[in-house]
Amino acid sequence: MQLAFTKMNGLGNDFVFIEDLESALEMSPDAVAWFCDRHFGIGGDGVILVRPATTPDADYYMHYFNADGSLAEMCGNGARCFAKYVVDHGLVAPAASSLVIETLGGLKPVTFTRAGDGTLDTATVDMGVPEFAPALIPTTFEGDQVLDEPIDTPFGQVLVTAISMGNPHAIIWVDDVDSAPVETVGPFLERHERFPRHTNVEFAQLIDDETIRMRVWERGVGETLACGTGACAVAVAGTLSCRIGRDATVELPGGDLRIRWHEDDHVYMTGSAAVSFTGTIDLGDDA
Repeated sequence: MQLAFTKMNGLGNDFVFIEDLESALEMSPDAVAWFCDRHFGIGGDGVILVRPATTPDADYYMHYFNADGSLAEMCGNGARCFAKYVVDHGLVAPAASSLVIETLGGLKPVTFTRAGDGTLDTATVDMGVPEFAPALIPTTFEGDQVLDEPIDTPFGQVLVTAISMGNPHAIIWVDDVDSAPVETVGPFLERHERFPRHTNVEFAQLIDDETIRMRVWERGVGETLACGTGACAVAVAGTLSCRIGRDATVELPGGDLRIRWHEDDHVYMTGSAAVSFTGTIDLGDDA
């Protein structure tokens, strides 16, 4: 059989999209890892299945796998790409300028602008309310929130701020993000005992009171060019620590995201999404 796919990216954070409107595909972790393999497969930071929503309050359901085959609650860059997929494929009304995406991390309303040909240009995702309660992130730290808590690593002690944006994040402020120990401290903290469901790890550098530079070690993936939920978590952490106000540009290796932590407590993320290429894969009988 042949399986059609669309390769998409949000600021270089790339995904293999597969339309599964019958909810018929079952993908093992090995299958997901093969699709994401950049040498033998298509290549990507994750696989996203486009499925019907399971609730009348949403338009479609985003079923998201990390590159290692593990299910993830939410992906901000993936959500913008998801919106572009359903808009560009005519799965929403031609006059629509908004939709609601169902994820394992909850419902995510999206507003978007269209290009002259009707395709999605930019998207703003309502990422919801950040969670600070340690047990709900989850992390084993105690108290009301985790702000600059020390963790010893083989590479020295780091101060961690933990926040959930529907998925867990550990933020570390650094003086120079280019020389940050992303490839050593990142994987160590990802699976640290303080984070029972593992965590994404962000390294953030304050540029000015409206700008943050960031690199990220994504749970189940490794370092990526961008992370939408991570950018939101970093912006919230910057506000909590009085480094920035409620509006910030987060500069990632793949490009910039505009983040606003609104007075209603919701975090709004604005950015682009793009189609890289489309294709089909021939699957054997035992696939």
